[in-house]
Amino acid sequence: MPNPRSMTVLIDPAFSDAEKAINNAFSQRRTLLVVGNCSIDYSGRASSSLTPGDRIVIAKADGSFLIHRSLGNEPVNWMPKGNVVFNVQHMEHGLEIRAIRRKPSESIRVSFANIRLIAALDLADSAEFSLNASEQDMQKAILLKPELLEEGIKPISWEKKVEPGFIDVYATDKQGRLVVVEIKRKTAGKDAVLQLTRYIEAIKRKADREVRGIIASPGIGKDVQRLLAISGLEFKYLDPKKCAETLRHTKMRRLPEYLGENPS
Repeated sequence: MPNPRSMTVLIDPAFSDAEKAINNAFSQRRTLLVVGNCSIDYSGRASSSLTPGDRIVIAKADGSFLIHRSLGNEPVNWMPKGNVVFNVQHMEHGLEIRAIRRKPSESIRVSFANIRLIAALDLADSAEFSLNASEQDMQKAILLKPELLEEGIKPISWEKKVEPGFIDVYATDKQGRLVVVEIKRKTAGKDAVLQLTRYIEAIKRKADREVRGIIASPGIGKDVQRLLAISGLEFKYLDPKKCAETLRHTKMRRLPEYLGENPS
């Protein structure tokens, strides 16, 4: 854990003190937070400027640089980590921070008219980020990587409209059988089985070949296993975390392009 005393906080500092504190933070690769009234000029891939206002400036230990306005979750200007050079200079009536990136060539100049807060500190965070997918994400993951469900599965469409509702994923298997997939993000219950049964019956009325029904979820209730067997349906384990990783590491194409313009 970082030493809780390894933190510098200045409130309404003089510009000379602010310059020293910010320079120390940059040289020691500490996380830096500066709050104050500033204007912003950017040049690089394009050019932009922002007239004075109260802003939050964040420089992280890895070199990433972000400027936030008082509202909203997106930075108004930013630079990614790596290959960024910082410079701070006390001017006659203010203080200027420059972030310069050489490849691609771009720079951000932040000109402070006043500074209300500076905080420089050491932060430690080595935790692994874990994202659980929604049912829609799980559906997209199957469409992009059908082997998550079963080898040989080939999606035909998704959100296919049938009389009882909409089928999550409609596919064929390696034997050429039709496959109807019902996805649940959590443990599937009896309602999921009954819903899938209605979809299967609607497809069988029009299909000229065998139809399989699959519940895809992280688990099924104990009282559901017998109902699946009686109904002739199957359960396939589908991990929301693995689906989220699939989406994160796969460059998403528009699904209509992936399966054709008319998915249903």
